[in-house]
Amino acid sequence: MPKSVVPTKRKPPNIAPPSSSSSSSAEPDLTRAMNLLMALLAIEGGSCQETAVAEFITKQLRRGGASAASIRHDSAHRRSPFGGAIGNLIFKLPARGPGMVDQPRRLLMAHMDTVPICVGTRPVRRGRQIVSALKDRGLGADDRSGVAVVLGAALEVLKRKRHPPLTFLFTVQEEIGLYGARCASVGLLGRPRYAFNFDGGPASKMSIGATGGYRMDITVEGLASHAGGAPEQGISAIAIASLAVADLTRNGWHGLIERDGRRGTSNVGVIQGGAATNVVCDRVEIKAEARSHDPKFRQQIIDAIHAAFDHAAAEVASATGQRGRVKIEGRLDYEAFRLGDDEPCVLMAEAAIRDAGGQPLRAISNGGLDANWLSARGIPTVTLGAGQLGQHTLGEALDVAEFELACRIALRLATGL
Repeated sequence: MPKSVVPTKRKPPNIAPPSSSSSSSAEPDLTRAMNLLMALLAIEGGSCQETAVAEFITKQLRRGGASAASIRHDSAHRRSPFGGAIGNLIFKLPARGPGMVDQPRRLLMAHMDTVPICVGTRPVRRGRQIVSALKDRGLGADDRSGVAVVLGAALEVLKRKRHPPLTFLFTVQEEIGLYGARCASVGLLGRPRYAFNFDGGPASKMSIGATGGYRMDITVEGLASHAGGAPEQGISAIAIASLAVADLTRNGWHGLIERDGRRGTSNVGVIQGGAATNVVCDRVEIKAEARSHDPKFRQQIIDAIHAAFDHAAAEVASATGQRGRVKIEGRLDYEAFRLGDDEPCVLMAEAAIRDAGGQPLRAISNGGLDANWLSARGIPTVTLGAGQLGQHTLGEALDVAEFELACRIALRLATGL
């Protein structure tokens, strides 16, 4: 995913007093973490169908000593336009140990759902990577590796005698518009001051900002007629859609868009319509999107899409002068955000990465993250990687060394080192 990078040179603030434990005592059980990962990868759980994943997490937490009262679900799925089987899973712990009661609450999070091509995968380890053994299935490390990192950290702190107040959040429906984070019951999170989202590539990469995304449902209505006997009496919805997409492409409003120093993207990703070759197609349904870090430029892209479809509808007519219609419904999926250079959660993440043996790298994401909505709802959130490679593809893999580094980083953030 394209990104811009900001070098890191600042020292972390002294937010919490130094732990009485040394860095070596903050090492996670990597064997257990790998076992959790392999089990999570094998669980089917696409967007809106995360129940089995949540049940696995709950079972592991209870085995690790968590009380039933400390684990709950919110009703995010009831507020999502997609419905869904279950809401976000929330696990909260009070502070333990000297000097920790007055520390601000921290939140660690990851999303439970995978994209459709990863549902039903069979993970196998090959050297220093984990891949799917099935050629027609992606791995689903996005974001089961993040779930394993966060769950592993939760199990570690259950055994420890010193840590700040903690919330662990496992969200639903991230892959279809960040609806778990968008609809989360923030009041159930315990007012965390800092949040750390594990969802991305290299463990040392820190996404401190992300683009904003707008999605559109476009319906093109034409007029059916016999394609052989009287094609001139029809209005082809496919022709209208084709002309619109061609116009966007020809004029530089589709794909990567760069104008006057501003940058964005758009994509017509789904076109569905038609039932037979001997009928002029009278209806096409399209899904499209526009993204930009600049809200005003994103609106220009949206306006260009509207104009292209309106012009195309006016261009195609039947022999009697009738024309098709276009209806466009859009929604802002998530607004762009950028954390400040001295935001405490960013500096805390940098300190944890260095202490774990990594070299922090600040980045800006051109994809949406759960962090978009957590940050918008008053919880500054930095996103760290968990070793994923080639997300959303059949060739997706997981770098074991990066996954293990992510486990070390997460434990340091959870224990307050």
